[in-house]
Amino acid sequence: MQLRPLFFAIGIMTVLLGVAMLPCALIDWADKRPEAHVFAVSSFASIFIGVIVWVLSRGEMERTGQREGFLLTVLVWTVLPVIAAIPFMASGMSFTDAVFESVSGLTTTGSTVLTGLDSMPRGLLLWRGIIHWFGGIGIIVTAIAILPQLRVGGMQLFQLENSDRSGKFLPRVTDITAYLGLTYVIVSMACAFSYYVCGMSWFDAICHAMATMSAGGFSTHDASFSYYNDTPAPWAGIVFMLIAGLPFSLMAMLVLQGRVMQFVHDPQPRLYFSLAAIFSIIISAIYFTTSDTLADQGLLGSLKLTIFNTVAVMTGTGFATAPYDTWGVPIQALVLGITFVGGCAGSAACGLKIFRLEIAAKALFAYSQRMVQPHRRSPIKYGGKNVDEDTLQSVMVFMFLYFVTFLVSSALLGLDGLDARTAISGVAATLSNVGPGLGPIDGPSGTFKDFSDFSTWVCTIDMLLGRLEFVVVFVVLTRRFWRG
Repeated sequence: MQLRPLFFAIGIMTVLLGVAMLPCALIDWADKRPEAHVFAVSSFASIFIGVIVWVLSRGEMERTGQREGFLLTVLVWTVLPVIAAIPFMASGMSFTDAVFESVSGLTTTGSTVLTGLDSMPRGLLLWRGIIHWFGGIGIIVTAIAILPQLRVGGMQLFQLENSDRSGKFLPRVTDITAYLGLTYVIVSMACAFSYYVCGMSWFDAICHAMATMSAGGFSTHDASFSYYNDTPAPWAGIVFMLIAGLPFSLMAMLVLQGRVMQFVHDPQPRLYFSLAAIFSIIISAIYFTTSDTLADQGLLGSLKLTIFNTVAVMTGTGFATAPYDTWGVPIQALVLGITFVGGCAGSAACGLKIFRLEIAAKALFAYSQRMVQPHRRSPIKYGGKNVDEDTLQSVMVFMFLYFVTFLVSSALLGLDGLDARTAISGVAATLSNVGPGLGPIDGPSGTFKDFSDFSTWVCTIDMLLGRLEFVVVFVVLTRRFWRG
């Protein structure tokens, strides 16, 4: 196995993370914060480590294969969170909490162990937004830009991280990198401007835009998005959270090439928007019939609450404008189910993903027909094409691993002393990279800071597994992988 190219790529990404810490140092110096040295030292340490790894791994690059692609994918998502955790540790957080926070940021989960955000240094708040934004699509764009230099296919990491390979819409890796990156920047800028127009300060608008477009959920306030409930900002949030859950390849074709029909004909957005509308209508209806605050909020205000929180959970963004864990058992059950859905493949969102749900549903229907009529052959179609056995098998394997991991992790948190609702919803939220759970500890008004170190590490691993979509990790852990 060729390890030098992998360390070369990790070194470059570590340097980039170190450079990304500099704006955080500058904003703390501008605010005359006594903690201003934290990011300066962290940036120097990260750049130094990255340069050392980069220099030591330079040389003639031999062609690498799929095994190196698998290992690079795992290394990117395990090494970079440790580097991103340096500023948190320098700020006084324990290693466990710092890694949890950085993993939550880079995997765009949004679960947090921090409180007192309103009085925190702006540099630390900005860093949380940067690692969200970088983790949303930045790592993918960076990787597919670096991989050609390592003589490995530039789309390899993108394909390993996302099981749906329909995202390749341009012939050259450089074009794909440029189009995805430019689209991500343009839509993020539009989101930040919208938030500013809706009443946020420029700093809050930028931080929330980075968290929104990455489907992350880190806020600059303990109250999360409810801090802006009296402004139109939640309506803008609904629009851009929905955009964040769309395939970025389709967004690039729409924004930069004007190819509307590709967007219209793709089956994912249709089901995605349909489910978002159905879930919002059901939760709104239940809320209207059970809540006694409708008269105070008005119809429009109540719709803003229910739609925003439904979309935030479904897309895995994790913002909250209300303590929806107190809206009654029916809504709690629905929210828990929506937690697993996720967005479209090729988006910043995680979860089961829309295309898998559609294929699984069609497979279930086809198998049920065969049980009644054994000689009948009902091909499973997706996007007008027959689904081959390999794709169907990969979907079923993913869903099996997903729910087995969910059950095992929930049991581990329960054995650690957490109540059932906290354990189940906490695992669902971290495994689906949503953020807040539904329990009294980890709910939308709480944090994960009261979890033991053991439970924190279980949730940290779940966040990584959810982001990497399981199969890559399990392949690297097999004996045959290392034997070649």
